Amino acid sequence: MKTIMKKIITLSMLLMVTALFAQEEETKKKVSISGTVDAYYQTNLTSTDRAIFGDAGDEFQSFGTSFANETGFALGMANIIASYEGEKTGVVADVVFGPRGDAAIGGYNLNQLYAYWNVSESTTLTMGRFNTYLGYEVISPAGNFNYSTSYLFSNGPFSHVGIKADFALSDDFSLMLALMNPTDVNNNLVGGYALGAQLGYAGQYLNLYYDDNEVLGFEIDYTGGFDVSDSFFLGINAAYADNEGNGFYGAALYPQLSVSDDFSLGLRGEYFNWMIDGVSDEPNVFATTLTASYTVENLTIKPELRLDSNSEEVYFDNDLMPTKSLGTFLVAAIYSF
Repeated sequence: MKTIMKKIITLSMLLMVTALFAQEEETKKKVSISGTVDAYYQTNLTSTDRAIFGDAGDEFQSFGTSFANETGFALGMANIIASYEGEKTGVVADVVFGPRGDAAIGGYNLNQLYAYWNVSESTTLTMGRFNTYLGYEVISPAGNFNYSTSYLFSNGPFSHVGIKADFALSDDFSLMLALMNPTDVNNNLVGGYALGAQLGYAGQYLNLYYDDNEVLGFEIDYTGGFDVSDSFFLGINAAYADNEGNGFYGAALYPQLSVSDDFSLGLRGEYFNWMIDGVSDEPNVFATTLTASYTVENLTIKPELRLDSNSEEVYFDNDLMPTKSLGTFLVAAIYSF
């Protein structure tokens, strides 16, 4: 009888240890759900709000940048991000619905979809669709201080499909190398590939992109910033892109002042120049955007004034006469979870 009891106790202890071990292993795996929802109201200060372009008059006058291109009350996007993290591997599925996502993604409602492997403490491999490493701004409005986007962001790539390797070379230095389809396509229909690289040092990044398939061509981009004080940050972005004589170049400054824990102010001043057929003095624009940001729990309210001054008469005033400038006011609401 004692022998049987000992076996039962031993078996029970083994089962308990097994269960605890399984539970411990399970806690190493993390599943998380996050995302954003955004909407906005916008009115033109120097022009009519009604649609004036197109054969049916159904296109709104707006800046030559991505997103926030409608007047009145309008939708941004709903963004849901599901991630699963194991001990060394993981996966991210980033799904979007709405006009902002449609303009940036071009199909499948997938902003990002990738798997990764932490090969070592300093090396990570990622394969799938991931947002671009070039530029200061991102697709999600929660990741930008200004709600409307810059010309540099709008003319550069949004996302890539391919494989990349991230290396933490030291506490300050990092390196990324990538082999990808030509930018902003899910399916490679041209047969060639793009190369990407990023060298980072203490929050400053030099980014390179190259493809020979007449998609984007070559782009070099600097993105960084500095904490001038505890409450004042200065962000910087500059880029040059050339695709057989066509492309762009420009620079933007992002001074941001934290007034309190809940309220901050930010300015974006940008100069942008298009290049067409090798001519670098094609139409250019200087855009100034002043944004306030007020946060209540997970909700962020962003009032924004923007004025774009173009070298050409590409806009229309209240009398529908050509003009070189366009001014707007908008209020955006962004909820993050």
